[in-house]
Amino acid sequence: MDIFEFALKMELDGKAYYEKLAAETSDTGLKAIFTTLAADEQKHHETIQAIKSGSSWVMKESVVLESAKNLFEILKSDQTIADGMKKSLDGYQFARKIEAASVKFYENAAKKESNATIRQLLLRIAEEEKGHYNILDNLYDFTLAPRYFLAWREFSNIKEL
Repeated sequence: MDIFEFALKMELDGKAYYEKLAAETSDTGLKAIFTTLAADEQKHHETIQAIKSGSSWVMKESVVLESAKNLFEILKSDQTIADGMKKSLDGYQFARKIEAASVKFYENAAKKESNATIRQLLLRIAEEEKGHYNILDNLYDFTLAPRYFLAWREFSNIKEL
């Protein structure tokens, strides 16, 4: 399997996973974020397909970060949403692993690419995947926040005497 085929499959798998998470949540804010993440994965797939076929391509900017910022404001004020999110912890953790692997994949592919334009595009996709990871990481941390004691999170790097 060549690098393009692997990337195409990876993007479609990511899209399917985010669509699954969107279908499983009843919260409209989370549904919007997962739907937007799925749309970003589809956009990446289409861009990679265009590069592979040698046709011209343009990748639109992602809007997922703006959606996520709005959601976190709502999440802070509604504890019932956070309680419902606890059921999805494994899903968030798995999605974070996928996004981290995607970032590494695109950064490594960019290092090996000789065409400067394609290299820049691969790095741009890697940056978007980093944004996806950060959103999922924040959702995961937000869901776990009540489990942490202040000393565990803020003072974990200080050794006791």
